[in-house]
Amino acid sequence: MNLFVPGRICLLGEHSDWAGGYRRINADIEKGYSLITGTDQGIYAEVFPHPTSLILTSTTPDGEQRGPYEIPMEPKRLMEEAQKGGFWSYIAGVAYQALTHYHVRGLVVNNYKTDLPVKKGLSSSAAICVLAARAFNRVYDLKLTVRGEMEMAYQGEITTPSRCGRLDQGCAFGNRPVLMTFDGDRLETEELRVNEPLFFVLVDLQAKKDTMEILNRLNRCYPFAENEVERGVQELLGPINKRIVHQGMEALKHADAPRLGALLTEAQAFFDRYATPACPEELTSPVLHRILAYAPLQPHVWGGKGVGSQGDGTGQFLCRSEADQQAVIEILQRDLGLPGYPLTITPQQKVRKAVIPAAGFGTRMFPASKATKKELFPVVDRDGIAKPAILYIVEEALDAGIEEVIIIVQEDDLDDFKSFFTEQISIENYNKLPRHFQDYSRRILEIGRRVRFAVQTAQEGFGHAVYCVREMIGDEPFLLMLGDHIYRAAGEVSCARQLLDAYQRHGTSLVGLRATPEDLISNFGTVTGVWVQDEKVLNVTEFAEKPTLDYARTNLRVPGIPDGEYLTVFGQYILKPKLFDFLHEHITHNVRERGEFQLTSALDRLRQEDGFLGLMMDGTRFDIGIPQYYLETLQTFGE
Repeated sequence: MNLFVPGRICLLGEHSDWAGGYRRINADIEKGYSLITGTDQGIYAEVFPHPTSLILTSTTPDGEQRGPYEIPMEPKRLMEEAQKGGFWSYIAGVAYQALTHYHVRGLVVNNYKTDLPVKKGLSSSAAICVLAARAFNRVYDLKLTVRGEMEMAYQGEITTPSRCGRLDQGCAFGNRPVLMTFDGDRLETEELRVNEPLFFVLVDLQAKKDTMEILNRLNRCYPFAENEVERGVQELLGPINKRIVHQGMEALKHADAPRLGALLTEAQAFFDRYATPACPEELTSPVLHRILAYAPLQPHVWGGKGVGSQGDGTGQFLCRSEADQQAVIEILQRDLGLPGYPLTITPQQKVRKAVIPAAGFGTRMFPASKATKKELFPVVDRDGIAKPAILYIVEEALDAGIEEVIIIVQEDDLDDFKSFFTEQISIENYNKLPRHFQDYSRRILEIGRRVRFAVQTAQEGFGHAVYCVREMIGDEPFLLMLGDHIYRAAGEVSCARQLLDAYQRHGTSLVGLRATPEDLISNFGTVTGVWVQDEKVLNVTEFAEKPTLDYARTNLRVPGIPDGEYLTVFGQYILKPKLFDFLHEHITHNVRERGEFQLTSALDRLRQEDGFLGLMMDGTRFDIGIPQYYLETLQTFGE
């Protein structure tokens, strides 16, 4: 597997992680709040299983080759290596935690590229730890959530001489901005989304600071303040920080760059006022303040501040545009001889396309499926209009905001589908229609302009059908909707829209879920996992295709779901394009299940390597691919 873990920059709220931790002792201290995001730079590695050891190689940012370095996967040897300190110690510390808590063997880790500045307040050591935790998680399928990877990485790092805070491990979230809340030992995270790109520059000040001394001095102000300086630090990292971070969160959500830039500058001013007196030797920061005030930069930036523990380590600027971002980097290098690194917070990639497989034969609906495709079977809506099932599905996708729908068909059926969406009925028949049907006839042609077709030349399974649209999808996430299911939401938000909204919040592949009685699960894909949001959003840890009841009872129970019920696939997904890599691998190497190329195994690979969430759907699915369910659809759908 190839892994990338970015660095972490604290936009607002540095030091509040450990400060909020003192609530264990003094409940009057305010919670800690931080806004973080991943950097564009980070740690790259190839990882493989190894039977007995850690085999480590690394390429430093300046191109120096280190290793191979071998550490036996034995607790004593791993602990000894972790406590030595240094680059290898971080991976050894995480390996010690993995070996202590899970049944794992060794790893080969080839850190072939690092473009993240180290020891600059960008959590380079935490990135290494997260990379190691993620490698164990994915290679050995430990079924950890991102939070689980963070915890393993944190425990691994504090096994070493490093004394990082929990804030550093936020790099596990990647380049998505995250609000972190620290309340004693409790950590809460909320992933944020932006509507427009925000352009930052990180500047390596190439000066010195003593992070341990900064932390030592500031920690003296806790848990109880005994003088004016200590009260000022607690005010800074408490109420002042809470206000600025939450205002920053709103500015970030609305991509209000001028407001966010002003908050960066305000946060720095408060830090100078209240924190510097506690450690003036390290926090006076002459280099940082000279850069922040450098006149040629001002026309290009909305604001700026220090990074990490502050001091003369790293600075950050929020730029006015992408062109200004480049101008700031050039000015820093040309005038001051300092390297600048771009950081762009981008909106979550929009889901623009939907895919509807309609190439199956419809064996269970024979002989009706000989006359016409089951996706074209009529269903009467509550408004009394008899529509082919495929039209319901296409309309739901378009109404949810999808721009283009791709229907996968057999070559012999292409003309039937095409003519429905692209050809007007004869003028004689058109004139016989009531006015509202004439209007609807024109609407179908409007819909047809946003419908494209892909041909599956051979019926080789669901996975093969989806693979047929690889070129048409490109490098975009897409909505997948089964062609023989109709969906109806319980409220005003359609089922497809529920999934699209969840993807915008989480940025991870999603599957719609519903609770299903155990006597029916042999008909459906079934999942299990760990709740990450109030029994609404599930971190999926396993996909099982039509499992037996014995297997489900042993392996697929989900907390909070009533006895006798399991979570099954609703029939709608949002999938990242990485899925096609796994389908390509299966097809190229002829990896079949029950004689066909299935989707479920590729979904499970996507889960293992990129993460997967399940969303409990507020709605009902109607299966028209089985006679008794089709009859049920006809009886209830129009009610």
